Amino acid sequence: MTQTSDNVTWLTQEAYNQLKAELEYLSGPARTEIAKKIEAAREEGDLRENGGYHAAKEEQGKQELRVRQLTQLLDNAKVGEAPADDGVVEPGMVVTIAFDGDESDTLTFLMASREYASSDIETYSPQSPLGSGVNGKKVGEDAEYELPNGNKASVTILAAKPYTG
Repeated sequence: MTQTSDNVTWLTQEAYNQLKAELEYLSGPARTEIAKKIEAAREEGDLRENGGYHAAKEEQGKQELRVRQLTQLLDNAKVGEAPADDGVVEPGMVVTIAFDGDESDTLTFLMASREYASSDIETYSPQSPLGSGVNGKKVGEDAEYELPNGNKASVTILAAKPYTG
């Protein structure tokens, strides 16, 4: 459950702990594993044609990028409580909307930072067009947001409940 305001990212304690554990793994055991892969590939000889070496170096680069991202995110994090169950759309809420007031055409999603995205539920950032359009609205209210083609779309808020994991 996150909300980004300027450079501050709001996280629940659970989200903070999850991201912190990922950072500790990537900074420790994962770094050791990739260093061993690189060393083993290096011992195979000619590095110019060594696919294993190049793959390991690429994996190392991606891993180090993620370490930097997590470090920056956690350095700017503020830990707080999950949002109140008051029917107001905000980060940390599972939101159900109906497109153009048609209750048969609905979407349910978690409003949160992409850092908290999971495969269990679709996640929309509060900064996304849909996220910014519904943020702060109450159940029963209509919201409008801009589509990538410049047209406007309207939705009705059907439900907004705190995300429980």
